[in-house]
Amino acid sequence: MTLPWLTRAEEERDVPVIREINLAAFDSALEADLVDALRKDPAWIPGLSLVAELDGIVAGHALFTRCHVDGSPALALAPCAVLPAHQRRGAGSAAIAAGLAAAHAMGESLVLVLGHPDYYPRFGFSRASIFGIRAPFDAPDEAMMALALDGSRPVPSGTIAYPTPFTA
Repeated sequence: MTLPWLTRAEEERDVPVIREINLAAFDSALEADLVDALRKDPAWIPGLSLVAELDGIVAGHALFTRCHVDGSPALALAPCAVLPAHQRRGAGSAAIAAGLAAAHAMGESLVLVLGHPDYYPRFGFSRASIFGIRAPFDAPDEAMMALALDGSRPVPSGTIAYPTPFTA
């Protein structure tokens, strides 16, 4: 069941809540620590950390940060997390869709995600290998995906360079 989620950019008051969402959604603190580290990194882009809330409860989060493909700027979508009690209710989808819209409005042209191949295509993602894009590590071809936000701009090919917090 999809609910009418309110989406907005992260605010300072959301920082501890976003950490709790990531801790609840994943088996370890790696994703929560990654978000905290990215906030302090030059890859952080204000306005591209999105939350989904319902009745004043922030339940979902999606983060887009700067990465590069062979030197050309792109965005990495990671992580995306939803409180377990709200999963499969549209919070993650709402946060991702809001983030993609915000990225497009900012003039971004390419988003990359390493994720579930049955989930991300609903947003328009397809195999990154179609564009000649590859991860800097072994990743299943069907899980490394790309979305061109602006069809009038060429999509770069090459290896993804993630910001330091992803590789630390």
